[in-house]
Amino acid sequence: MTTALVDRVRSRLVAQRADATPGLVAAALRAEGLVLGDDAVLSLVRELRDDLVGAGPLEPLLRDAAVTDILVNGASDVWVDRGQGLERSGIRFPGETDVQRLAQRLAAQVGRRLDQASPFVDARLPSGARLHCVLPPIAVAGTTISLRVPRRLAFSIDDLIHCGTLDEQGATVLRAIVAARLGFLISGGTGTGKTTVLSTMLGLVPGDERIVIVEDSTELMPCHAHAVSLQSRLPNLEGAGTVTLRDLVRQALRMRPDRVVVGEVRGAEVVDLLTAMNTGHEGGCGTVHANSAEDVPARLEALGLMAGLDRLAVHALVAAGVDAVVHLDRPGGATRRLASVHVLERGAQGLVRCVPALVRAGDRLARGHGHDRLAQRLGAPP
Repeated sequence: MTTALVDRVRSRLVAQRADATPGLVAAALRAEGLVLGDDAVLSLVRELRDDLVGAGPLEPLLRDAAVTDILVNGASDVWVDRGQGLERSGIRFPGETDVQRLAQRLAAQVGRRLDQASPFVDARLPSGARLHCVLPPIAVAGTTISLRVPRRLAFSIDDLIHCGTLDEQGATVLRAIVAARLGFLISGGTGTGKTTVLSTMLGLVPGDERIVIVEDSTELMPCHAHAVSLQSRLPNLEGAGTVTLRDLVRQALRMRPDRVVVGEVRGAEVVDLLTAMNTGHEGGCGTVHANSAEDVPARLEALGLMAGLDRLAVHALVAAGVDAVVHLDRPGGATRRLASVHVLERGAQGLVRCVPALVRAGDRLARGHGHDRLAQRLGAPP
C-alpha cells in the first residue's frame, strides 16, 4: 500500500465528506482501479481512520495501556514513556508537513487554532489526553507534539507498592494522612507521579464523603463513588468564555464538598485553596511543582504574591491549612518513588519551613526531626 495511494483514497473520502467505512474505502479503491481482499481493506480502513480522526502514526502508542507520555520532536524523532523513563520509538512521520497537519487537526478537534498567528496550543483532547503543540520557527527543529495520556484505570495502593513507588511503610503513612483528614500537598518535578499518587490517595477517602476536583485538564480519576470533576476553559477564538481554576475553586466551595482538590496549584487559585483549607474544609489537597519539599513554601509564597497577598499572609494560610507535604522523585529517570514526607513549622519571623518527618534512606524511610509532629497529627506513630 503506497503512500500515494493512501493519499488519493483519503482525498476522495474528504471530498465526499465521507467516513472511512469498509464499504466506502472499497468503493474508493475501485475508483482507483484496484480491488483488494478483506484484510487489506480493513488495514487501510484502520490507517485512514487513524489519519482522519485519530492521531495518525501515534495511534498505536495511544492504544498501548502502558504509555503515559508521547513526545514528537519533528518528523523523525518520536519518544515514548511507559513508566520506566523516556525511550525512542520506531515511529516516523513522512515529513514535517505531516507532523504539522496532525498537530493542527488535533487542535481543531477541540476548537483551537494552531497557525503562524497562534503558534502553540495547550488543550485536552476528547480522549482525555493532554495536548501541547508548538509550530516552527518557534520550535526550531520542527513541529513538536506532547501528549500526556491519562491512565485508563486508577492505581490502588497495592499497585503502587508493586511498581516500586511505595513500600509498606510509605503506604501506611499515606493511608493515615487520608484517614486523619490532613490537608496536604504532593510535590515533585515533572513526570514524578504526583497525579497518580494523588488519585490513588483520593481513592482511599471514605465513600460517604463528597470530593470536588478542580483541574485545568482532567487527569485525576480516583476510584471513588462520589467524586465530581470541574475543568477550566480557555477563551474561544473571540477571546470570550474563559473559566479559570480560581473561578472553579470558588464554585467548588458552593457544592457542599467534604474535600476540595486542586489537581495542580500553579496560579492565583492557591489563595482560594488555602482559604478553603482554613475554613472548615479539612482534607483539602493538591499537587505543586517543586524540586524538593523544602522549596514548597517558597513556591506557594511566589504564587500568593502574584495573586496579591503579602508574604506573611501567605505563610499564615500555609501554616494553618497545610499539615503535610508528600514529595516524589524519579532519580536518574528510573522508577517514580516516595522520597519524603514533611510537616510544616512556623518560625519566629512567621515564615513557614518544611521539616522532614520521613526521608528516603536507601530502600526505607528513615525518621526525621518532624516525625513526632507528624505522628501527633496522625494520632499514632506512622
